[in-house]
Amino acid sequence: MPSFEQCYRAVESRDPRFDGWIYIAVTSTGIYCRPSCPATTPKRQNARFFPTAAAAQDAGFRACRRCRPDAVPGSPEWDLRADVAARAMRLVDDGLVEREGVASLAARLGYTTRHLGRLLSAELGAGPLALARARRAHTARLLLETTDLPITDVAFAAGFGSVRQFNDTIRAVFAATPGDVRRAGRRQEPTNGAVTLRLPYRPPYDAEAGRRYLADRLVPGLEELDGTTYRRAVRLHHGTGVLSLTPADGYVRCELHLEDLRDLGPAAARCRRLLHLDADPAGISDALGADPLIGPLVRARPGLRVPGSVDAFETAVRAIVGQQVSVAAARTVVGRMVSAYADPLPHPVGTLTHSFPAPAALAEAGTLPMPAARTRTVTALARAVAGGDLDLAPGADRAEVEAGLLALPGVGPWTAAYVALRGLGDPDAFPGTDLGIRRSLVALGVPDRPAEIAAVADRWRPLRSYAAQHLWTVVPAAMRTEGQAA
Repeated sequence: MPSFEQCYRAVESRDPRFDGWIYIAVTSTGIYCRPSCPATTPKRQNARFFPTAAAAQDAGFRACRRCRPDAVPGSPEWDLRADVAARAMRLVDDGLVEREGVASLAARLGYTTRHLGRLLSAELGAGPLALARARRAHTARLLLETTDLPITDVAFAAGFGSVRQFNDTIRAVFAATPGDVRRAGRRQEPTNGAVTLRLPYRPPYDAEAGRRYLADRLVPGLEELDGTTYRRAVRLHHGTGVLSLTPADGYVRCELHLEDLRDLGPAAARCRRLLHLDADPAGISDALGADPLIGPLVRARPGLRVPGSVDAFETAVRAIVGQQVSVAAARTVVGRMVSAYADPLPHPVGTLTHSFPAPAALAEAGTLPMPAARTRTVTALARAVAGGDLDLAPGADRAEVEAGLLALPGVGPWTAAYVALRGLGDPDAFPGTDLGIRRSLVALGVPDRPAEIAAVADRWRPLRSYAAQHLWTVVPAAMRTEGQAA
């Protein structure tokens, strides 16, 4: 947490850059807000600051109806940090507590339930149950506002164990009944049976660069692009779904067609990771913009993000398929794998017919449409993930994932770094052997020698992934391979 004075100055200036980083609670009203809330700035003696919305709720404050502090971009800390608290936040966002409970969360992180509770309370101001409760309340509000589901169905879809628990939480967090929340937040826009969300981001946002990256890699049957709307099928915890993402001013419009509404929260979190909507462009520009080598690239494109993925396993498979082949060739091979080994969607949407194959399906695949050596690598990866020997969940330990990947036949440093960068959202992954990065560095005057490249990249820690993304942007299209960005 920043100091009280820093936090209070952010509130006085209504600085939106702090939204999602900190939350202000007002003791005289019992309300908590985002720093940019247009309400009158509270007196210093009435202000308290929290690192998470869950911490403010756990302290007895309710969400402001004017600024909706639960609907801000997520804190970039949970992407930047690799410690237990950040891993726990990513797993909570993925719905692990609702599916398996706090004990499973603690086991995934290697702690006892009691010790994990103490650690998260000290770091985040709230324990795992309070964090999950805040997430459920946010999901419930979205369902109330964007669907006509009966309130009982909303309660269980959001992850609550009972209607009574649901009603009590909504009253405590929003100071209103579920019916009141629904009437106050109803949006008059066509949904076509989808749950429609607004996913906010911190400006600037280079939406065109993200669109080009996705357009270059569209896999038939799995993904499609309709104007500025990117659409794809996803395999979630309780079923499949189709997500549609359209950039708008200050937010991305997200439509979710879900087989099971319990997947709403994790699906929204995956959309945010795919487009890297929780990034802090101002902070990245401050850190990298002054560098004499890469600074001009950063200053020229301050809204450039590092595209992520909806599934780290899919990213790993696509990285292996794309080793030393063009983007177009890799896309063709992945398309054949999807049609041969993925389950068809129960309700196809447009040209989307399949989700990506599950690890178990590829683990048992006899032959794949690519060289035998690469087939063995994909099969070994799928077996490791399906058998639980390699954890690629959002809260996975990045060092353990790297070691596990490098232990597989046919996986080298480039593939491991690429999976960390795209699949796990590691902000400091740097595939220094990538041909596109090397060519860009040579064009900037850096000798094409591993030691020199590593020495230069060390200047960009702990944001080397962003440096890699900017270097990829200067690679001519004809030179790009699957691992290289738009």
